[in-house]
Amino acid sequence: QVQLVESGGGLVQAGGSLRLSCAASGSTFSIGWYRQAPGKQRDLVAILANSGMATYGDSVKGRFTISRDNAKNTVYLQMNSLQPEDTAVYYCRAVSTPGRAIYWGQGTQVTVSS
Repeated sequence: QVQLVESGGGLVQAGGSLRLSCAASGSTFSIGWYRQAPGKQRDLVAILANSGMATYGDSVKGRFTISRDNAKNTVYLQMNSLQPEDTAVYYCRAVSTPGRAIYWGQGTQVTVSS
């Protein structure tokens, strides 16, 4: 069983930055972030595997960085050069190990004003 607690969303102007945090309890194979804008599907933002390999969605490459503090079992998403199209609810997602079950956080709103 994995529990996820997200924080760090909010309102920011275009060009600004935000950092999201996702604290996980339990053993995970990977942790990452997805986002969902109104009327759209939930899309990959970034995933960090235990191997250290990071995968990013095309729209955020070069602007967002995912990192992990193993001591705190917390994953961070540093979001720079934010644009209005980044506005969405951001969800933390973890894959547990063993078992590879998928867990979702409650979501945190990110709003970027133009």
